[in-house]
Amino acid sequence: MPLSPPAIHPCNAEVPVLLSVPHAGRDYPNWLISLSKGGETALAGLEDPLVDELVESAINKGVGAVVAQTPRAAIDCNRAEDEIDPTVVRSGPLPSLSPRARGGLGIVPGRTASHGSLWRQPIPRYELEERLTQAHRPYHRAIEEQLNCLLDRFGCALLLDCHSMPSPDSGPSVIIGDRYGHSAGPWVTSEAVKIVTSMGFRVGVNQPFAGGHVVQRHGSPGRAVHALQIEIDRRCYLQSNSVRRSSGFPKVARLFDELAMRLGQFLLDRRFSEAAE
Repeated sequence: MPLSPPAIHPCNAEVPVLLSVPHAGRDYPNWLISLSKGGETALAGLEDPLVDELVESAINKGVGAVVAQTPRAAIDCNRAEDEIDPTVVRSGPLPSLSPRARGGLGIVPGRTASHGSLWRQPIPRYELEERLTQAHRPYHRAIEEQLNCLLDRFGCALLLDCHSMPSPDSGPSVIIGDRYGHSAGPWVTSEAVKIVTSMGFRVGVNQPFAGGHVVQRHGSPGRAVHALQIEIDRRCYLQSNSVRRSSGFPKVARLFDELAMRLGQFLLDRRFSEAAE
């Protein structure tokens, strides 16, 4: 049951930034589709559609990136290995379930709001282990390796974990999550808010998305590694009820460009300023 490894783009830019795209994978193997009650259509409902294409411009400018190719339906790289829903993985009783796993969005998602239960039957634990070995662990290993390269080169690093969110009834169109200050310094988050606002987007911080496993695991402000989760309202770049680009797509792509380049330079300027004191 092979799964696709992540695409890795080493940093060739002059900014210490790494992009992470864990939920845009579209390589659906036939064996995975056959396990689904609703086929590929139901599984695709878990995607952050086209976020990998939104960051292509930044990657083309040399910004580093780790992009999942395996779909979220097979294994969710933004979940910890112990976020297991026992109705999806036959792993025996668990002492406690995370709220996300309890809601059907564990490391192997079990349901979506639009399609309900996704799978014909639970998978054995050894199959989960295979998916972790082939896709989840390589994804996080690549992030760790790329961040260490940035630290060696620049003395600091910024991870931007890129997502999209279903359109809310009201509220911000961009949510920045920093785990309430645990995955990034508050000055990094504040600067990110300024950049997003300057581009005409309404922005919120940590509500309702404070950041998932990617930023929790890799953000370490104490060692100069900052991590932010970025959530974009899909109405900003997709046509209504569609996964096709809208006229707003280039603006959202520029937003990721600006966040990567301006925040990266901001980190460097602050580091040089502190070193000069």
